[in-house]
Amino acid sequence: MKIRQAPKPELKLITALLVLHAFGAPGGWALQARQQRTGAQGAESLSALRERIAAHIAQPKFAPAAWGVKIVSLDTGKTIFEHNPQKYFNPASNAKLYTAALALERLGADYRIKTSLYSTARPGASGTLKGDLIVYGRGDPTMAARLNGGDYFKGMEPLVTQFVNAGIRRIEGDLIGDESYFAGPPFGAGWEWDDLQAYYGAEVSSLTVNDNAVDLFVKPADRAGLPCRITTGPATSFVTLMNRTQTAAKGAESRIVVYRPVGENIIYVSGRLSTDSNGYYGAIAVHNPAGLFVSLLKEALDRRGIAVTGRTRVIDWKYREVTPFDSSRLIELGSVESMPLGGIVRETLKPSQNLWAQLLLLQVGESSRFGAGFGSMPGSVARDGLLKAAQLPAPASKPGEPREGTSEELGVEMLNEFLNQVGVKKGDVLLEEGSGLSRRDVITPEATVALLAHASKSRWSDVYRNALPIAGIDGTLQNRMKGTAAAGNVRAKTGTLRYVHTLSGYVTTAAGERLAFSIMLNNYNAERPDASSVPAPGASTAPRDEMDAIAIMLAGFTGRSQ
Repeated sequence: MKIRQAPKPELKLITALLVLHAFGAPGGWALQARQQRTGAQGAESLSALRERIAAHIAQPKFAPAAWGVKIVSLDTGKTIFEHNPQKYFNPASNAKLYTAALALERLGADYRIKTSLYSTARPGASGTLKGDLIVYGRGDPTMAARLNGGDYFKGMEPLVTQFVNAGIRRIEGDLIGDESYFAGPPFGAGWEWDDLQAYYGAEVSSLTVNDNAVDLFVKPADRAGLPCRITTGPATSFVTLMNRTQTAAKGAESRIVVYRPVGENIIYVSGRLSTDSNGYYGAIAVHNPAGLFVSLLKEALDRRGIAVTGRTRVIDWKYREVTPFDSSRLIELGSVESMPLGGIVRETLKPSQNLWAQLLLLQVGESSRFGAGFGSMPGSVARDGLLKAAQLPAPASKPGEPREGTSEELGVEMLNEFLNQVGVKKGDVLLEEGSGLSRRDVITPEATVALLAHASKSRWSDVYRNALPIAGIDGTLQNRMKGTAAAGNVRAKTGTLRYVHTLSGYVTTAAGERLAFSIMLNNYNAERPDASSVPAPGASTAPRDEMDAIAIMLAGFTGRSQ
C-alpha cells in the first residue's frame, strides 16, 4: 500500500502565492490591481465578477465551513451570484432584519409605545396620594442612558414630570412596577445561560431602563495589595458587589473576571489590576429589570422632592393570570410615549441591540392578541393595551376571543404570516425569537434577499434602509470597509456568534445598479492552524473581512446585470 505524503510547506507556499496572483486576496494588492485593469479596459463582465466571488469562497481555508450567498439586482431582478441560496444558516443578528421589517409593517413607523401611571385615587390638596401607584409599562426601551449622553436618570425625567403635573408630592403606599403587558419568560427562546449575564443577553421586560443592565467600573487602588475600587453606573443598591480583586504592582498582568449567577443580582468581581492599569469596564445585565426600573424611579422621584413611604415591588404576567389588570377601575394620572417606532428600529439595527429587537417582536405579538393578523389595514394596531387584561387566556374558540400563547409565540406567528404575504417560501425562515441570539434560529440567504427586495418597495423603505449600519460611517459597520468603494455605500446588517458571521443589506455598484445581498458564513474557525493561506501584504484574515471582501467587489463592479 502506498502512503501519500503531505505536501511540503514550500509547495503550500508556492500554491498559495499562485492563487493570490490569479484571484487576489480580499482587499489586497492583487484585487486592487485587477480593479484598476478592468477600469482602464472598460466595464467588467458579470461572468468575471462571478468568477472572483466564486474563487474567494472556494479558498482551502473555508473547506470545513459553509458559505451561503445570494445577490440580486433590484433594478432588473436578475441574480448576480448565488451559492447555497436555499440552505439553512444561522443568521445571528441578521434575524433583526426580519423583526424590524415586521414591526414597521405591522405597527407603522410613527407608532409610539405608552407608559402609564395608575392609582385608585387622585392626590389630595396637599399633594399626598393615599394608596399605591402603578407604573404600567408596554415595552418602551428608550429610557436609556445611551440616548441621553450617558445620563442614567435623564430618560426617566418625562415620567417624573408626569408625577409633578399630577400634583403628587408624596405617595403613602407602594410604588409598583407592572410588567404584565408581555406574557412569557424574560428570555428569548433558545437563549443560552452563559449569555445571560452579558448586556447582550439582558432579560426582557415591558418596564425597561438603561437596556436592563448596569455599567461596571473597576479601577486599581493607589498601592499594590489593596482591593480594586469597584463602582456601578448608576450607583444602586439593587445589585450587590462582591469585591474579590487585588491591586498588583506596576507592570503586572491585569485580568478581571465578572460573574453574576442566573436569577441573582450578586455580581462577583475577581482578578487583579496593576497600579498603572487604565481599569476595566463592562456592562452587566440585571435580574428582574422591572425591579431596577422602579428602584431608579423612586430615586428619581426623591431627587424631585417626591417621597414614597412604601416599598417598591413588581407585578408580572403570572400574577395577572389570577388578578387581571383592569384599567377601567383605575385612574390614569399621566403617561409618556416613546420616540416613533422608526427611531426605535434605527436604535435597534445600528448598534445591533438584542433586547430592543426582542421587545419589538413582543410588541407585535401583543398587537395581535385581541385583533386579526395581517388581514386588516396595514400598519394599524387592532387594540390599545389599556383595554387588555394581561394574562394568558384560555384557548380561543370563538371570533373576538384573545389569541392564546406567549407574546413571543404570537410575534413569531405574525412574522410567519408577514413572510408568507411578501413571497418568502414557507419553511425558509425558522426564527424562534427576535434578536438572533438563539443558536436554533436558521434562515436561507434566498429568504433574506426576498425580504430586502420587498422592503425596498414598501411604504417604509426609507426608514428601513436608513436604519441599517453604513460601511465606514456608523453602527456596527463604522470601522469596516473604510477607504474602499463600499464606504458610505453599503448599508447592511451584521451578525456575529461564535463560528457564525453574516452580512446582509444593500449596495450600489460603480455602474449605479442597486443590489440586495445576503452573505452568510457558518462553522468558520479563523483560529484553526491551517485556516489561513499566505495573505497578501496588508491583507486581513478576520472573518468579517472575508465577507466585506465580497461587498467591496459588488461596490466596485463596473458592469451591469444586463
